[in-house]
Amino acid sequence: MKHYYRIGEIVELYGVGPDSLRYYEKLGILKPHRGENNYRMYHIHDLWRLNVIRDLRELGFSMAQIQEYLEHRSLDSTEELLTRELSVIEKRMRALENLKSNIEDRLDVLKEIRTQPLGVIEQKYIGRRHCYTIPSGYQIDEEMDMLIKQLVNKDPDKLYIIGNNRIGSVIPLSSARAGNYRDYSQVFIIEKSGDEVIPEGIYLTVSYDGSCARNETYIPALLSYAEEHGLTPAGPILELLLADIHQTDDVQECRTELQILCETC
Repeated sequence: MKHYYRIGEIVELYGVGPDSLRYYEKLGILKPHRGENNYRMYHIHDLWRLNVIRDLRELGFSMAQIQEYLEHRSLDSTEELLTRELSVIEKRMRALENLKSNIEDRLDVLKEIRTQPLGVIEQKYIGRRHCYTIPSGYQIDEEMDMLIKQLVNKDPDKLYIIGNNRIGSVIPLSSARAGNYRDYSQVFIIEKSGDEVIPEGIYLTVSYDGSCARNETYIPALLSYAEEHGLTPAGPILELLLADIHQTDDVQECRTELQILCETC
């Protein structure tokens, strides 16, 4: 059995690129000899280092960690290294579980949106909802995009945009009564950690697809329904974006829900 191997043989045996071998040499982890024509020659006694490098790289260790380990390895340091990495993996697994739950929630929202009745005014009791708000109005949808980003930045670890049916805008009741159906005074995102509260109570709700310009049809319908059923609107109109440009480029697939808190006469 020969004692020296050229770089091409090591590349084939270990499935590692020449650049990686040169990088290991630069770090001082490998120290090949120079053979004829100055070719790198790896001694059989150095191959265990490549075994360690490949093994630890597959476990996700950085080259800095591997270098430290190779220079100070012992049974104690091996146990410490693996224990520490196990802790990192468990943390990643928790993060992945949270991500999985997040994605499942988004899918549930999209499925719910597809089955929601359209154009039907309903009376619903809705409990207190915490939220984050930005007291800024806007005139065009593109301005809303910047405000949405500012909302998400309130709690970036929890808040998201795609598949979120809790982002909305506020239309003052006075504006709606005056026929200004897209006169927005603020934006909000419903989240239990939010520092403001949307009050509980009986809400009139209606959902529709298409452009938010259809507010001019459905807001008057909500106000008429309230009057006909002995209800007094007691708060602004909430316009929730169930599906918008972030989920689809087909305006007919966009979906909006209007809500207005009412009191009985």
